[in-house]
Amino acid sequence: MVGQATGLEQIALGIGALGMALGTAAFVAMGWGVEDEDRRRFYVITALISGIATVAYLLMFLGIGVTQVRIPGEVVLRIYWMRYVDWLLTTPLLLLDLALLAGADRNTIYRLVGLDVGMVVVGAAAAIAPVGQTVRLALWAVSSVFFVALLYVLANQLSQQAARQSGEVAALFSVLRNIVIVLWTAYPIVWIFGTESTIGLIPLGIETALFAVLDLAAKVGFGFVLLRSHEVLDQVSGPMASLAD
Repeated sequence: MVGQATGLEQIALGIGALGMALGTAAFVAMGWGVEDEDRRRFYVITALISGIATVAYLLMFLGIGVTQVRIPGEVVLRIYWMRYVDWLLTTPLLLLDLALLAGADRNTIYRLVGLDVGMVVVGAAAAIAPVGQTVRLALWAVSSVFFVALLYVLANQLSQQAARQSGEVAALFSVLRNIVIVLWTAYPIVWIFGTESTIGLIPLGIETALFAVLDLAAKVGFGFVLLRSHEVLDQVSGPMASLAD
């Protein structure tokens, strides 16, 4: 344990924890009493996403899940490694929500999750490794390659499968896919200009606040857009069929 954050860092982490907790409670309430097994899966997965994020943000708020990384030049970085644990657990679940909505086949789901895990793991290595800026930026570039490949699958293969759903389901998928593309694209931009890359144009407090805003929008915002569409979710054809073969 390195110690609790102060100032804007602490405020951002506290708001993140509270927002995720409120989102989780709302998702549980929205799904309460839903009896259809296929539709209930969306509520369970979405509540689990924000629930995991609640724990991660609470731990970071308490000073747990943060470390100091000394890199060449005697520069010491404050790194929230818990953030990467959060992303490693929640982003595959979020992609699963999208894949189930699209009625995706197993190969597409595995491809999406594999690219996502590669992106997060390499990104975590870029943040936590005690290496200089050149290596950190090289690792960021590798992580970005995984991300671009993931976007390709989202925009092409998954979108083609979603197009076979009803018009309303396909429209909802398009909205959620675009939310993911826009918000997820902002993460590597914040990272490259933030402290973890050592470029440091964005100070740690603002960096922490930006990641909190992005996380809330990408998890809680995404969840509300998905789960408010009760009638649309009823139209999803065989959302788990591809995983039950």
